[in-house]
Amino acid sequence: MTFTVVATDLDGTLLRGDLTVSPRNRAALARATESGARHLVVTGRPAAGCRGLLEPLGYQGLAVCGQGAQLYDVGADRLLASATLDRATVRALVDRIAEAAGPLELGAVTAGLDGEFLVTAGFGERVRHGWRLVEDRAALWSHPVEKVLIRSRRPDLDDDRLAALALRVCAGRIAVTHSGEGMVELLPAGVSKASGLAAAARRLGFGAAGTIAFGDMPNDIPMLEWAAHGVAMGNAHAELRSRADEIAPTNEEDGVAAVLERLFP
Repeated sequence: MTFTVVATDLDGTLLRGDLTVSPRNRAALARATESGARHLVVTGRPAAGCRGLLEPLGYQGLAVCGQGAQLYDVGADRLLASATLDRATVRALVDRIAEAAGPLELGAVTAGLDGEFLVTAGFGERVRHGWRLVEDRAALWSHPVEKVLIRSRRPDLDDDRLAALALRVCAGRIAVTHSGEGMVELLPAGVSKASGLAAAARRLGFGAAGTIAFGDMPNDIPMLEWAAHGVAMGNAHAELRSRADEIAPTNEEDGVAAVLERLFP
């Protein structure tokens, strides 16, 4: 097949564990773009969390961020489109999920290019760089939010089961996805990587038929199913692997490059 768009997730896909892009992946992407294809980043990270990762790549085009909630013009450092959650709705649904799942630790990504990642004390083993700890949970809802993240305190309730429970509780009122370890996300209804990729396609004038997409987690399933050819990384979640058209080597083994080198020799 001939592809005109190469859509890649970042974490666990294009990026190595140290959040860098290998020389081999860089070279393969350069070869694809020299052949006339467009590289399009489609990530769960909000735009504010992409700046430092995309700059070393020399990436200047449109990026789909926030699981599809944001269209971000990287070169102009400008949001072209964004979607936010209704805070009253998501707050009530979080309470209902907690009634079924037990106590939850929470994170919230506030809206806009200067958005923050706010977390409760038990959200992670440590507060990562860029996260801000809130003592009062009410602070999570004090500003517009683009997504909310939930983690169970129960050792017997893993991410897949928590995501399934949240999906049942939310029943289409908001979107639910699973993007990484401890990262069950609540998003505006209708938002997914497929919706974001389709919005980018309308702006840039391409279609699914010419798109190859790479990912590693269940949040990538809509994107891989939208694209003509979906590639799961060798390190991918089992559900994504079962839906993909092809399994590449892992992100640490330059799986994106391994596929692109075949398609753009």
